[in-house]
Amino acid sequence: MKKGFFLFTLLIPTLLQAQEIKNVSFVQEGEVSKLIIEADQEIPADRFHVTEDKQIILDLKNVKVSPKLLRGIDTSEFPGSAVYISGYKKPGTQNDIRYAVQLRDNVRSILTRKDNKIILSIENRFGVFTTQKIKTNDTSLTPDELVGDTVGLHVPKSTDVQDILENLTLSGPKKYIGKKISMNVRDIPIVDVLNMIVDTSGFNIIIDDEVKKKAPLTLTLTNVPWDQALDTIMSLSGLVAKKTSNILFIQTEAQALKEREERMKAENSKEFFGPTVTKVFLINYAKLEDIFKIVKEYGTPDDSSILMDERTNSLIVSDRVEKLEIIRKIIETLDTQTPQILIEAKIVEATESYSKRIGLSRGISFGYDPVRSGASIPAAVGPGFSFSTAPNADAPGVLGMTIGIYRRLLNLDLNLQLMESESKGRIISTPKVVTQNKKVATITSTEETSFRVQQPATGNQPALATFEKVQAELSLKVTPQVTNDGAITMEIDIAKSAFGTRPTADSPPDQTSRNVKTNVLVENGSTVVIGGLYQTSTLETQSGIPFLKDLPLVGWLFRSPYAPDTNKNELIVFMTPRIINQEEAGMTNRQASKDTSTEL
Repeated sequence: MKKGFFLFTLLIPTLLQAQEIKNVSFVQEGEVSKLIIEADQEIPADRFHVTEDKQIILDLKNVKVSPKLLRGIDTSEFPGSAVYISGYKKPGTQNDIRYAVQLRDNVRSILTRKDNKIILSIENRFGVFTTQKIKTNDTSLTPDELVGDTVGLHVPKSTDVQDILENLTLSGPKKYIGKKISMNVRDIPIVDVLNMIVDTSGFNIIIDDEVKKKAPLTLTLTNVPWDQALDTIMSLSGLVAKKTSNILFIQTEAQALKEREERMKAENSKEFFGPTVTKVFLINYAKLEDIFKIVKEYGTPDDSSILMDERTNSLIVSDRVEKLEIIRKIIETLDTQTPQILIEAKIVEATESYSKRIGLSRGISFGYDPVRSGASIPAAVGPGFSFSTAPNADAPGVLGMTIGIYRRLLNLDLNLQLMESESKGRIISTPKVVTQNKKVATITSTEETSFRVQQPATGNQPALATFEKVQAELSLKVTPQVTNDGAITMEIDIAKSAFGTRPTADSPPDQTSRNVKTNVLVENGSTVVIGGLYQTSTLETQSGIPFLKDLPLVGWLFRSPYAPDTNKNELIVFMTPRIINQEEAGMTNRQASKDTSTEL
C-alpha cells in the first residue's frame, strides 16, 4: 500500500504539468481553412461561436506557449472566411490559452484531433460542409461531426442542445433535428410559449424585457421539432437569439441592432482597445526617415504618436496594442540588411597570327663568259652555300648559294626563301567589386608608359628631349538591382585599352580600345556572356614581271615570294553576380512567402 501511494505521489507533478504548444499554423485546403495547433501531448480543447461578433473561439486548457506563438496571424489576403487569428492568455486563468478567429461571415467549423494536433476546420463559404462529404473512415472525426447531404442547409453537427442552439443562431435555411412536440395555444404571452419549449428541450433561456411587450401568440403546431417551433416563433415575432454555451439570450431585432451600433462605436473608441502603449523600435539597417514615413500611415488617426530619435536610430511609437503589432510586422519586414552583390567580370582577349614566305627573295643573278677557253677555266672559284632559319627582317628562313666563278659561269647568286611562322596569345583580366543594391560600383586599373619627344633648337636654346606619358586603362562600372524573386539586373559599362608595338624606339606605342555598355538580367550566381568581338584579317601581296610571273613551273623565277599574312583577334566578356548576404537580407523569407501557407 505504501509503495502504491509513493508511485501515485511521484505521478502527481507529471499529471499536473502543463502541456506545451510546439507549433501553430494556418493553411488552406480547397474551400476549407484549417488552424492547426500541435502540442507535445494531447491537450483538452473547447470551441464555440460568437455569431454577433462573427468569431470562433478556441479554448485550450492547462497549456504553456511561447510568446511568438501568440502573435496574430493576418489571413485577410487568403480568399477564405478567416480574416485574423489572435492568441492570448485567457483572462482569470493561469495556464489557459484562447485563440479567436475573426470571420468575414458566420460559417461553420469542425474541431478534430489527430495525434497531438488540434485541427479547427472552417468553411470558406457557407455550405461547404453540407455539399462536401467527409469520409467515414477518417478516424479523426467522430460520428457526431459528420455532416448531412442536404444542399444549402445549416445542419447541426450533433443532437446535443448546444449544437442545435448554435444552428438556430445562424442565418439561412436550417435542418431541424430536435425532439418533436405539439402545441395548441390561444392568446398566450410569448414568454410563456418560449418557456414551454424550454421545458421540453432542456436548455436555459434569458428573455429581454422588450420581448415581454410583444403581442400574445395564437398558434397550433403538431408533431414538429422543438428547434423548428422556436425558430418559427422568433421569425413571426421579430426576435433574434444569441448563444453562450447552453444559454440562449432572446431579444428583439431593434434591440439587437441598437446593441450592434453601440458595439461598433466602442470598437472605434479608445476604451474598447484598452490604454495606449508606448514601444521603442530599434532600426538597424533601413533609413530612419524612410521607415518613419511608412509607419506613420498605419497609426490610429488622431490617437497615435510616432517620434524619431536619430542618436539611437530608433522609432518611439505610442498606440494601441493591435496597431503596435501591425507596425512591428512592417518594421521586421523592411528593416533588413541591404543586399550586397559580388560582381566578377572576366575579359578574355585572344590573338593569333600566321604568315608564310615561299619563293626567290632576290631572284637569280649570274654571268656567262663564252670567250674563255676550257684550259683557262678553273674548276670553281669562291663557291659558297648558306642556310638560315633565324627570322630576321632581311632574309628570314633563307636557303642561299653563291659562286664567284665556275667554268664559264660567273657570279652566280641564288636566295630561296622558305619560311612559315605562327604566334598565339591570350590575355585574361578579372576585375571584381562588391557593392550594395542599387549602388554604383567602379573599379579601375591603369597602365602607364612614356615616349621620347625631341624639341627642336630655337635661338640660343639647344635641342631638348622630353618624355610624355600615355595611359592604358581597364575599368568596370556596374549598378546592380536585386529583384523580389532573387534575380539581379545589372547596368554595366566595361572599357579596356591596351598598348601595342612601337613603330620606332622613340615613338608612342599603338593603342587598342574595347568598350561594352549594356543592361542584363541574371540569376543569382549564374554567369552570362555580355559581349564578344571577333576579327579576322588576311593580307596577300605579290609582284613580278608581267606575263613571265604567270608562266607555269618557271613563273616563280620571275615573281616575289608567296607571302600570305593572317591575323585573328577575339574578345569575350563574362559577368557573374552573386548575393553574399542572402539570408541576412531576407531573401530566403521572400521565397518562403510564395508558399500557400503561413506558419508562425
